[in-house]
Amino acid sequence: MLNLVLGYLGLGLMLALAGVGSAIGTTIAGNAAEGALKKNAEKSSSYMILSAIPASQGLYGFLAFILWLGKDFAADGLMYFGIGISVGLTCMISAIRQGQVCANGIIGISQGHNVMTNTMIYAALPEFYAILALLGAILIG
Repeated sequence: MLNLVLGYLGLGLMLALAGVGSAIGTTIAGNAAEGALKKNAEKSSSYMILSAIPASQGLYGFLAFILWLGKDFAADGLMYFGIGISVGLTCMISAIRQGQVCANGIIGISQGHNVMTNTMIYAALPEFYAILALLGAILIG
């Protein structure tokens, strides 16, 4: 019974933490975009693109959730709990930090600097770890 509870708790944390991280990351960048619109509204499409980037970690958590749904939690609940907490925390922290990188890029763009490409490259770096967490979860299965 404990294994079953731990397995489903891990599954829920995988989805929830990744979603929470994406929500925080996108609002960090979105807040910067709102402020940047007051300074330079002509670059709103760049702000929107950068604001949306942290949403991908929530998708990784959802994909991992779908992949692990229906597994035998009664037998390996502790393992699934570990996978869930690892993927969830990695995606959450990655999305928050990515939102901060994107927010800085948005501010730079609003000030007239040509940093869109560089910001997207820097934003890909924390995302890499979310992708690794997802791949690790897939490989364990």
